[in-house]
Amino acid sequence: MRLDADEREFMCSGHAACPGCGAVIALRIFTKAMGENTILVIPASCTGVIVGVYPQSVMRIPVVHAPMPAGASVASGLRAALDMRGDTDTTVVAWAGDGGTFDIGFQALSGAVERNEDFIYVCYDNEAYMNTGIQRSSSTPYGAWTTTTPGQDWKRLRKKNIVEALVAHRIPYVATANIAFPEDLVRKVKKAKSIKGSKFLHIFASCPPGWRIPSEISVKTARMAVQANIFPLYEVEDGVRYTINYKGKQRPVQDYFEVQGRFSHLTAEDFEQIQKMVEEDWGLLQRKAGYQAADACIQSSSAQRAIKTNKVF
Repeated sequence: MRLDADEREFMCSGHAACPGCGAVIALRIFTKAMGENTILVIPASCTGVIVGVYPQSVMRIPVVHAPMPAGASVASGLRAALDMRGDTDTTVVAWAGDGGTFDIGFQALSGAVERNEDFIYVCYDNEAYMNTGIQRSSSTPYGAWTTTTPGQDWKRLRKKNIVEALVAHRIPYVATANIAFPEDLVRKVKKAKSIKGSKFLHIFASCPPGWRIPSEISVKTARMAVQANIFPLYEVEDGVRYTINYKGKQRPVQDYFEVQGRFSHLTAEDFEQIQKMVEEDWGLLQRKAGYQAADACIQSSSAQRAIKTNKVF
């Protein structure tokens, strides 16, 4: 595989990530797509630990560590400072986890994009507060075990749809991406970089310890989330123009859940309920993108239950 990205590496080896960490895979691909004229603002998160604290860093681009609620605020201030200096070449990026985006950082994020601040905000989503012990966040999906939703007290609420929350702000560009689809990720990063104003990228990043999966299937598991329509790949321009980016064969959600220990408590009835929820969300997204239910080019996963594939890309 050859990516349309900088051949240089902007993330060094020797970082503090767990084996198979999806966040590191995402950050490595992202920075190669961005290039050297980039400043990273990293609120408290797994990545804040992974890249190291001053004076040490595994990054070859500037990093500003920020409090967890303040990623978008710090990015806004940096953009203003660069503009005052006449620097129009440097791109400011806020790189935050789901806790610092869906929950603790959402107020600052909403305020910044309402002002249409000229930065890229990236949420790498591993679906819980992994850095502090795998606690539930509003990104944690229905059915998941976490240390704050243990045993039979697993989460029985849907995952917050952060993409639609940002789309509602009518910002220039919002997109989902996934570490198992690097070409799509690079294309979206380059597109976001070319647009002036607020851009939001939601990157799905698996977490072996938090998801209770072997590190060697980290990328495969992330790919299965797209194939099961649990994490569709799509982009929205100016809050109105939807484009679905993945139109491949689908698989039932049970395939995705069964490889992860965090869902091992679920029953066949639970899987059936979750399948219906996913199909409902998928149908809504197709309608927003202009597909008709009768002739949609992407079949519902319920019509593909018999499809089984073990292919790893």
